[in-house]
Amino acid sequence: MKLQKFLTVQILLAPELKMIAARSVSLLLAILVSAAGLFAQQAGNPTNAEKQTIQMLMERIDRLEARVAQLEGAKRPTASEAPAQASSPPESMPSTVEPERMDLSKTLLHIRGFGDVTYHGDTRKGDTTSFSLGQLNLFVTSDVSEKFKFLSEIVFEAGTDNAVGVDVERLLLQYAPNDYFNLSAGRYHTAIGYYNTAYHHSTWLQTATGRPFLFEFEDKGGILPIHNVGVSASGLIPSGSLGLHYVAEAGNGRASSSSRAEAVQNLVDENNLKAFNLALFARPEKIRGLQVGFSGYRDVLTPLNQARIGETIFDAYGVIVRPNFEWLNEALVIRHAPQGASRIFHTPGFYSQISKRFGSYRPYFRYQYVNAPDNDPIFGPVYNTPIGLRHGPSAGLRYDASESVAVKLQYDYTLVRHQQAINGLALQLGFTF
Repeated sequence: MKLQKFLTVQILLAPELKMIAARSVSLLLAILVSAAGLFAQQAGNPTNAEKQTIQMLMERIDRLEARVAQLEGAKRPTASEAPAQASSPPESMPSTVEPERMDLSKTLLHIRGFGDVTYHGDTRKGDTTSFSLGQLNLFVTSDVSEKFKFLSEIVFEAGTDNAVGVDVERLLLQYAPNDYFNLSAGRYHTAIGYYNTAYHHSTWLQTATGRPFLFEFEDKGGILPIHNVGVSASGLIPSGSLGLHYVAEAGNGRASSSSRAEAVQNLVDENNLKAFNLALFARPEKIRGLQVGFSGYRDVLTPLNQARIGETIFDAYGVIVRPNFEWLNEALVIRHAPQGASRIFHTPGFYSQISKRFGSYRPYFRYQYVNAPDNDPIFGPVYNTPIGLRHGPSAGLRYDASESVAVKLQYDYTLVRHQQAINGLALQLGFTF
């Protein structure tokens, strides 16, 4: 009876359970066959050893039955349990567990470096021929997340006192959910015209050795609010092949209380008024490399011991930029209107630059013009920068010694109101790393 019961359990085993018990069953069957032989030969008078052997075999069969029943019950859930297990949702994350944080070791931080060294001289009275360190620019970007980006330009440069200082020229956190709306906050290059947002703090990126008069940086005697601290929105305007874009900015504007004040109001605005700028431009698909646009900038300046002065800047441009050809044309007017005064001061200016690449060589030509009234209430007394009338041509040659090193030779001839004409020559080595 025990043998029959064991074989019945064996047949009911699931296939996967048979594999588990296969070896044990084979062994037991062999033992049982031997035991059956003993029963047939000595059924009438079994010995004590035989009785003990039979008892051990029965106990092992009982243990095996119990083990099979246990495994079969775990493998085959009851009908009431099966639907509950199938319909039960996966375990959710406990509410006390914080969301996964960014792995700082995988942050996509990129650093690109730019620098230049220039040997230059001119015929202006009091100037000397000098080797000059240009700006050492560390351009840092990082993908904070899929939609947030970080950008900065950290610049080391020497001043007229030969001391080297550090400036954070740009520092922006950008939110870019799509092509139609991008929002930035921090310190940025004002989108006045074309040049200021196309060429940043690196002479290597520019064709010529320096920027046009109109777009010189504030600490180099520039007359525009090149930098601003605030917010900027930009994006694509649905317009098909016309390729319209917009830029809208609001920031502190530039300082006007004193000629000793830092031009860029990085921390504190000297008044509650904010500067606004709106720019529109088009990149039509039919003309490769063409971009045309205009911008309007508005601020109210508050110089000490003077009435408020409204500042308005209008700019218009048309450029063609291709790998082997460049033609830049830009004109603007700066309007200063003191409150309560009948006179309005206008400072017009423009530049035109053209270049053509021939292999590693790129000859270029630029003509520029600016004409500020001598009694302008901002450029003279506030910025201590006599602009006046200055204009003239520049001609040069850029040689790209490698994809990261450029050598430029440039001649400048500048006519200045109430002064003799200035001849200048510069040899510059620009590089990126």
